[in-house]
Amino acid sequence: MLTHISVRGAREHNLKDVSVDIPRDTLTVITGLSGSGKSSLAFDTIYAEGQRRYVESLSAYARQFLELMQKPDVDHIEGLSPAISIEQKTTSRNPRSTVATVTEIYDYMRLLWARVGVPYSPVTGEPIAAQTVSQMVDRVMALPEGTRLYLLAPVVRGRKGEYRKELAEWQKAGFTRVRIDGEIHEIDEAPALDKKYKHDIEVVVDRLAVNPDIATRLADSFETALKLADGLAYVDLADGVVPGREDEAASGGAMKNAGIPANRIVFSEKFACPVSGFTIAEIEPRLFSFNAPQGACPACDGLGEKLIFDEDLVVPNHALTIKKGAVVPWAKSNPPSPYYMQVLGSLAREFGFSLDTPWSDLPPEIHQTILHGTRGKPVTLTFIDGKKSYDVNKPFEGVIGNLNRRMLQTESAWMKEELSKYQSSQPCEVCNGARLKPEALAVKVAMQDISHATHLSVVDALQFFTDLPQHLNPQQRAIAERILKEIVERLGFLNNVGLDYLNLDRTSGTLSGGESQRIRLASQIGSGLSGVLYVLDEPSIGLHQRDNDMLLATLRRLRDLGNTVLVVEHDEDAIRTADYVIDMGPGAGVHGGQIVAQGTLKQLLKSKTSVTADYLNGTREVPVPPKRRKGSGKKLTVHNATANNLTGVTASVPLGTFTCITGVSGSGKSSFTIDTLYAAAARQLNGARILAGKHDKVTGLQHLDKVIDIDQSPIGRTPRSNPATYTGAFTQIRDWFAGLPEAQARGYKPGRFSFNVKGGRCEACQGDGLLKIEMHFLPDVYVTCDVCHGARYNRETLEVKFKGLSIADVLDMTVEDAAEFFKAVPPIRDKMAMLVEVGLGYVKVGQQATTLSGGEAQRVKLAKELARRATGNTLYILDEPTTGLHFEDVRKLLEVLHALVEQGNTVVVIEHNLDVIKTADWVLDLGPEGGVKGGEIVAEGTPEVVAQEPRSFTGKYLAPLLGKREAVAAE
Repeated sequence: MLTHISVRGAREHNLKDVSVDIPRDTLTVITGLSGSGKSSLAFDTIYAEGQRRYVESLSAYARQFLELMQKPDVDHIEGLSPAISIEQKTTSRNPRSTVATVTEIYDYMRLLWARVGVPYSPVTGEPIAAQTVSQMVDRVMALPEGTRLYLLAPVVRGRKGEYRKELAEWQKAGFTRVRIDGEIHEIDEAPALDKKYKHDIEVVVDRLAVNPDIATRLADSFETALKLADGLAYVDLADGVVPGREDEAASGGAMKNAGIPANRIVFSEKFACPVSGFTIAEIEPRLFSFNAPQGACPACDGLGEKLIFDEDLVVPNHALTIKKGAVVPWAKSNPPSPYYMQVLGSLAREFGFSLDTPWSDLPPEIHQTILHGTRGKPVTLTFIDGKKSYDVNKPFEGVIGNLNRRMLQTESAWMKEELSKYQSSQPCEVCNGARLKPEALAVKVAMQDISHATHLSVVDALQFFTDLPQHLNPQQRAIAERILKEIVERLGFLNNVGLDYLNLDRTSGTLSGGESQRIRLASQIGSGLSGVLYVLDEPSIGLHQRDNDMLLATLRRLRDLGNTVLVVEHDEDAIRTADYVIDMGPGAGVHGGQIVAQGTLKQLLKSKTSVTADYLNGTREVPVPPKRRKGSGKKLTVHNATANNLTGVTASVPLGTFTCITGVSGSGKSSFTIDTLYAAAARQLNGARILAGKHDKVTGLQHLDKVIDIDQSPIGRTPRSNPATYTGAFTQIRDWFAGLPEAQARGYKPGRFSFNVKGGRCEACQGDGLLKIEMHFLPDVYVTCDVCHGARYNRETLEVKFKGLSIADVLDMTVEDAAEFFKAVPPIRDKMAMLVEVGLGYVKVGQQATTLSGGEAQRVKLAKELARRATGNTLYILDEPTTGLHFEDVRKLLEVLHALVEQGNTVVVIEHNLDVIKTADWVLDLGPEGGVKGGEIVAEGTPEVVAQEPRSFTGKYLAPLLGKREAVAAE
């Protein structure tokens, strides 16, 4: 029996001939410094080989549809299982993809609503039921014996016309009586109808008195009536009212809001409302799919929102005058058009306002006229053509009307992209964001439509579906039992991995890397597989310490199902929980790629060479600063923020401090910091055209000169992007090479040293250094270009050398080597030194951006911003900068961030990492829970103050780390 996954001679990326035995059916954590080779071992070697072997077992026909991974550079691996990777970058960015669809919960919900849902009329609010003829007969036969009744076919309902031809046809068919607008007439004596008015006409199909012998006759009459009136039939009692409707008869004689007389029973063989004619052809699962034409709202195609031109984007800065460019699309037209200013000047003369008045001081009706036009009313517009002046008298379409027309008329992709900058998403006015047709929303389970259930958070949905059986009748309960079991089970898994706050209709494109990874983790547990190798990439990202225990319990459950769980992780709790730990190092990049320590936690802690062990033992630590900064005395305040789940939050960030925004997952940290604070600051300070979350105002921005947001999005989506191109160092390196005597003698310009344009690059591979060979059902093969041998440049370009090295050699060296190599060239040296300072000395200068992790990409961005001359009045906002960072990397990063604050800048960090929070000058803790139960400030102040707040989950975990400092503060 296989007990281990044995890897021998792994050399992928920076791995140095690594050999390791990983025990099967265990939870194994691979840890180590950022860039030490963890992902190279876990994903690029073990997972790649497991997936490749499994896919190779399929037929050649099936393999051509699957993306087969490259064979990793390894001697051999034994004991592998089919492998599943759960990475951070796997969620769909498709706006049609939601939490409910990704987890398949929505598929079961559609089935539930299709099988036990009851359609309700949107007009009467009454259930719509399709009845068979037998059910109709039984309902009439249940009336008291002797009840006299008319069986009518409602052939015309509320329609204009004379209906002479139809009346003749009904008479020819053998019918003798009709009821027109409530009065019964013989057909040949029917009055002439006024075609200008709406009429109701019912054909009298039969007149009966209830007795046991009429059942057969009644059935025949019903069939005739249903055929005549397209599936509808009325039974009107000749005297009295329908049993059970006596109260309605006493209060006016008609069903409330429906107009159905109290003496009438309505029958329908279709799902149709007898009053409004609202019909549902069939109730099938596809009726509830917003991705299928049968269910999607026709106005928004099932997206739930529409792009419209937004007034706040058209006029972003209300302090500007029209002359100074308040109306941005017209002020920044390319090329600048005198036409637009002449139109606005004409409006100013016509309506008596000045183009030199700030937009905020103009009356609201003038705003409406400029943006939305004169609503068909002609105005005089004066135009000057050369020296001639002429007037045009016509309605003014408005700036937004003009943008709408141009968007519809243009076929230019560039113009559409330019105009789209002034658009924002708004809920669809037809479905109000529900995404579905009215027919789908008319079907309800326990009086709730399907969109109501998807608006619920995971924890509320779990409660709703758990309680649902008690609201169903026995037949519905029997049908729904299996479906509900699947829904509740999946919701339980989401709840257990700390995603209880997510709404089911949340689009997957708005999820963080950690959230999307945990959703996939929950789905995998739901699948119940065993004997599988799961490889996870930092599943704890974005997770508060409080929720970590649930995540680790989920990973243990995955292991207990009989799977091998391999986790790349830096979280201390995960390392301490693991059955087996592999510590990579000793350094990063070229200095790493080896196994420093491996074994159980006890064995790891005894290691003398492991940096991880030093931090776990406490011999190394991120120190708590001896004192907290007070800041500059000025502050930045957000007033009454209500974006997403924020409940009117007013909070301040002291300027000149290191401030942490904390709280459990989903508590509103990003809503407050990114959606509101950053967006409002970027609009005012940087002139950015982005919409801020709802708030009253942000005060204190006058003390800053710019705001910089450093997130984890990739620095480039193509292999041609690299740290040198992103930081701007590559431009200076090319300029340096172009200035060398050899280059000048040959007349080479900086463009000669670019691998992106013709001239100096190798044209055989177009500057890629590799050639892609498509192999049909085998993975694509990348071979080194046989002309430039991977150098990316042609021979002539490579002959220009500095200190004996060509530009290709420079791109292939590490950042720390480049800093030393260019020490006499300050512009290049400073950029390289800054990359070294943020802990990226191991990265190659020309390393492809697509191979950088999220944490590495974020630190490249940080290095780029740090390399700029600091003004001392900059606001830096970072979103979880410790993602992908080891304890030692976190220590280095904090040194850089605190150095920024020392220069007078303000650093605001969204963070869960306690080592970062304990070094902060100020903490804003949101919560107390996630989703609708969060969105308020639970505690604010120094870490010591937050640690003493009983409602703060962050404070509870922070208190032990502050130790004696807390005791001092308490005294």
